[in-house]
Amino acid sequence: MVKELEAAPVTTRGGTPEGYLEVRDKGMHSLGVGTTHDMDSVVTGLLLPSLRFPEYTLTEKVNLWRAKFSSGVSILWDEAIATDLSQELLELDLPIYFFHGAFDYTVNYALAKEYFEKLEAPLKGFYTFEHSAHSPIFEEPKKAQRVLRKDVLVRTTVLADAR
Repeated sequence: MVKELEAAPVTTRGGTPEGYLEVRDKGMHSLGVGTTHDMDSVVTGLLLPSLRFPEYTLTEKVNLWRAKFSSGVSILWDEAIATDLSQELLELDLPIYFFHGAFDYTVNYALAKEYFEKLEAPLKGFYTFEHSAHSPIFEEPKKAQRVLRKDVLVRTTVLADAR
């Protein structure tokens, strides 16, 4: 896997080769550091469960996956890779709340925490989800609901990680 990743390096000039994404996604899911900590495949971990969402119509569900398949990881992937928010966005005039899974390597935990510390905002809270990867609201929904109700809705950070 390492050899395959090294053969398809991501660069700001060359973008992200398709070979890199194929190996990356498979590796992240098998290691439990991708979308969810216990997800083995996109089909069983995301596609099938999303079809059961009662909040979306059948047309919306189909359009969601049509868009996903046509845009790849993200239509903004190459721009996101080349953007360093820690240099471009250091202040917000609104409360911010970071929900972050301890096993998340889609968005590196240490880098997210470092950026959070630099970011200036009138109110900010960082919440570590110890049993989650990139989707803590799905992996630890009770904790996410508790934070939303007791902190976000009332604009506090009582449940946030100690700083």
